[in-house]
Amino acid sequence: MKVITFILSLAISFNTFASDTNPAKDLLLKMANAVHTRNFDASFVVVKGKTMEPYRWLHAKQDDIEIEHLSLLNGAGLEMVRVDNQVTYFEPQSEPYSLTTDSIAGPIPEVLFKNVERLSGHYDFVLGGKGRISGRAAQLVRIESKDEDKYNYWIWLDMESSLLLKAAYVNHQGEALEQLQLTHISVTEQPASMLLEILNRNFPTPLPNNSLETLVSDKAKTWKIDWLPAGFELLKSDRHKLDLNNELTDYYLFSDGFVEVSVFIQRPLPGKRLSGSLTSGATTVYMHNGGNFDVSVVGNIPSLTAKKIAESVTRAL
Repeated sequence: MKVITFILSLAISFNTFASDTNPAKDLLLKMANAVHTRNFDASFVVVKGKTMEPYRWLHAKQDDIEIEHLSLLNGAGLEMVRVDNQVTYFEPQSEPYSLTTDSIAGPIPEVLFKNVERLSGHYDFVLGGKGRISGRAAQLVRIESKDEDKYNYWIWLDMESSLLLKAAYVNHQGEALEQLQLTHISVTEQPASMLLEILNRNFPTPLPNNSLETLVSDKAKTWKIDWLPAGFELLKSDRHKLDLNNELTDYYLFSDGFVEVSVFIQRPLPGKRLSGSLTSGATTVYMHNGGNFDVSVVGNIPSLTAKKIAESVTRAL
């Protein structure tokens, strides 16, 4: 009897341990560590429908200092440089500016380079199949939304270096809406000389790092947004003029830690506009006429989700 009890206790302990481990999540954590510790030079493209954006991405670790460089290679160009917790943006036709942050705001969700555990309340981590991407052995990891209000995100990881090789926003029918794929990657022992030269450059002083409380304006009390997908919280709100038409708008930024959604509310523009959506890759822009105000919702979310958010906006009493 004691032997049976002992065996049962071992089985329970094993099952508990097994349920607490998730190989897919472990691979994502290994990727996050690799991105911060390895020296690499990579090129990738982001494909949205018929449009393609090429990037070059470099990273190095030199004497406990992280150096990262991301540049958009088409058009007038966009350059982003990170040295530890300072990121500097060089944008066309504007002065460079720096922010105090530990990640670049690029086409890859920032949370993937941090602790993805924060996503586990609203996403599942699922191990997929193996294959080859850019001539390298790859393992698929699927980040699956627990509801249909958000897209899934699939990632193919290099089985040798743990670095990202390919990623895609995927709808619940299994269709890839927007893809990112590396066309070249070189992992080296020594940092690229281009990155070491960055350490000798002078960058603008970082802009003031406002706290979350100061980023949420009193204007947030003007409107009620009665429905949001599970897990979304308000990060920022303000009132400003749009560059496109110089119209004053109330702006709200929401996030679930993985996806960000922007909501713009303004007075109706001249001429009657019908409600509807535009999509580019995974990005949806939904415009809704609420009678005496217009609402625009922008984010990497399904059109139906954007519609539900826009239609839930009412004036606060």
